[in-house]
Amino acid sequence: QVQLVESGGGLVQPGGSLRLSCTASGFTLASYAIGWFRQAPGKERQVVSCISSRDGTTYHRNSVKGRFTISRDNAKNTVYLQMDSLKPEDTALYFCAAKIQSSDYLPTDRYEYQYWGQGTQVTVSS
Repeated sequence: QVQLVESGGGLVQPGGSLRLSCTASGFTLASYAIGWFRQAPGKERQVVSCISSRDGTTYHRNSVKGRFTISRDNAKNTVYLQMDSLKPEDTALYFCAAKIQSSDYLPTDRYEYQYWGQGTQVTVSS
């Protein structure tokens, strides 16, 4: 059974840090592009960061550049999202998603991703 499980969310004060994990079961992440997305109440799901399976190329949306880092450990079948200098506007339900990758193209649109986890809540508040 193909499954993605996110973990690491929680409540943190502004300026704090969290590290989210996305672990796969039932398939090997090494051949998949992985994206982190987030959705706040009443808003569209938006891409946060993505990482290629081919060469480690990464993408970060402008609002998180310099604060968030995406990385992958294929040996652990896990992708991480390190989030530093968190802001209240980062509050959302965070999802990871996977898409088989057959070229150097790194997808950033949520509609391109095949498999999704259930999400982990991140709340940034004092």
